[in-house]
Amino acid sequence: MTCYQINQTRLEIVQGDITNQAVDAIVNAANTSLLGGGGVDGAIHRAAGPELLEECQTLHGCKTGEAKITRGYHLPAKHVIHAVGPIYGTQDAPVLLASAYSNSLQIAGEHHLASVAFPAISTGIYGYPMREAARISLRAVLTYLENHTTIKIVRFILFTSEANAIYREELESIAAKNDAINPCE
Repeated sequence: MTCYQINQTRLEIVQGDITNQAVDAIVNAANTSLLGGGGVDGAIHRAAGPELLEECQTLHGCKTGEAKITRGYHLPAKHVIHAVGPIYGTQDAPVLLASAYSNSLQIAGEHHLASVAFPAISTGIYGYPMREAARISLRAVLTYLENHTTIKIVRFILFTSEANAIYREELESIAAKNDAINPCE
């Protein structure tokens, strides 16, 4: 695990399975329908059970770059924040990807959640290159955390060792240029 501190928040990079995270909320890399899909989305829906789909049906979808919250049902996480990332190469993709992360954190803050775990949104079937996605997502999260201190843990859960290494390298690079980001003690 790689860990940095920004204000009162721990920012962690961990290799693992997001469906096993015992946090206040995990973030789902959802599609606009919110009705399940492949990759992380499918794994979260399978682990949460059919009640998640039933609740998602009441939300009437979600726009790209935005997020909505549900209960976690059979997951160790209390909630699922469904964030819709962009398809790589579409208009405003970097802005929409950053927005998916910041809107997820805003929802977590509004619900007084202390811990949130993110996957690498848009890097699967939506085709976002891992390094570019890491840079955008980390900057979006750090920008949010510079101004908000209610969330105590933000964890990036990367499924592969390659993704984990890329996120770790990008965070270390950003931290080297920012005195407000320090390694955890």
